[in-house]
Amino acid sequence: MRSYLFTPADQARKLAKASQSGADAIIIDLEDSVAPEKKVQARTQAAAFVLAQQTYSKRPRLYVRINPLTTQWAQADLDAIMPAMPDAIVLPKCQSAQDVQHLSVKLSVLEASYGHAHGITQIMPLACETAVSLFHLSTLIGSSQRLVALAWGAEDLALDLGAQQPRHPDGRLISHLQMARTLTLSAARAAGLSPIDAVYTDLRNVEGLREECLRAAGDGFEGKLAIHPDQIAIINQAFTPSQEALARAQAIVHAFAQNPEQGAIAFEGAMLDRVHLMRAHKLLARSPNADQPPAA
Repeated sequence: MRSYLFTPADQARKLAKASQSGADAIIIDLEDSVAPEKKVQARTQAAAFVLAQQTYSKRPRLYVRINPLTTQWAQADLDAIMPAMPDAIVLPKCQSAQDVQHLSVKLSVLEASYGHAHGITQIMPLACETAVSLFHLSTLIGSSQRLVALAWGAEDLALDLGAQQPRHPDGRLISHLQMARTLTLSAARAAGLSPIDAVYTDLRNVEGLREECLRAAGDGFEGKLAIHPDQIAIINQAFTPSQEALARAQAIVHAFAQNPEQGAIAFEGAMLDRVHLMRAHKLLARSPNADQPPAA
């Protein structure tokens, strides 16, 4: 899963365009992009869209971002969307494991009510959107079997921290947000989840998006949130291993297979150990054609 496209739930035209964007997942948004007076309409359209997409054998994953659990809208969001069986619920303003567990209980009740299999609905928290969440990231480890990925939000966190802008004039994240980004990556890996990088809001800066995606992939993120269909191709390309990288990883695996009793081997003028072998396996598992991780 490389690309996650936010799309307002109350705009049918944008939902239709999102389904053809090539995004790995569409995040049907009931929160920030929907005005309070349109929440009811948005819920209806979101449920109808999810139901319609379920009829296609090849479709993106269908995620729904509900409103925060502390609002008056969250329960109504879940009541409206759960009969349609979305693949996952995106939990905004997630403060700690308590929020994840609270949502999980709600999902269990609704799954039972509508005859869905228990636990079929996954959860992707948006962490690091508030200052307090920075101190509770470690609580997410083992908090729920529903967790599938962990993302973060630069804009909301900057607002909560009182920062005037989330980025420097050259596009770099301010230091507070760089720290939050690193913490999100670390927490996701510690919890065994896919780490997903925050949105890039400068829609006109194509090269800036490409550079940030490549940097995120190099840092260890597996995907990125998007706010426009035009960002999807760049994100997908950046988070898809190149043929050259895959070929080299396969060569490393083969070299170790040829020397099964060696903990370290010489390869292309460098000394590689088991860490490099594991890294090669992980890269091969991310190949678009990989049905399963390669054998040791």
